[in-house]
Amino acid sequence: MRHLRKLTAVLRAYRRTNGFTLLEVMVVLVILGLIVGTVSVAVFSQLEKAKRREAVLQIRAIEQALDAYRLDNGKYPSTADGLDALTTKNDSGECYLKGCKLPKDPWGNDYVYISPGQHGGGYDIESYGSDGADGGEKDIESWNM
Repeated sequence: MRHLRKLTAVLRAYRRTNGFTLLEVMVVLVILGLIVGTVSVAVFSQLEKAKRREAVLQIRAIEQALDAYRLDNGKYPSTADGLDALTTKNDSGECYLKGCKLPKDPWGNDYVYISPGQHGGGYDIESYGSDGADGGEKDIESWNM
């Protein structure tokens, strides 16, 4: 009988130390959720900044192509001609843009081109940013870079 009591006590002690309680599992899950939430906010904000930098670089490349077009043709393309004029080949058989292809902005939209420019230059180039709508702080504008 004494051995049976010892065995029962050992089994009870083993059951208490075997595995995790529901509360312990929930605490770990909450901590993991907080960590993932914090990291994902930081990653997504960096992703948005990278897209904005990419749009600025693309606008600058388009500006260089527009300047080359103006040197060859004496004027910038009109608004009606648009940026597509930069994809046509010049007299030397080269396009004004690398690859003869007009890039989309990092959000997949076309750049907006107006010539003559409304902000003191020969042209205006604009990306509406992540919201895809004109106006607001998310717009990337050639006259505000």
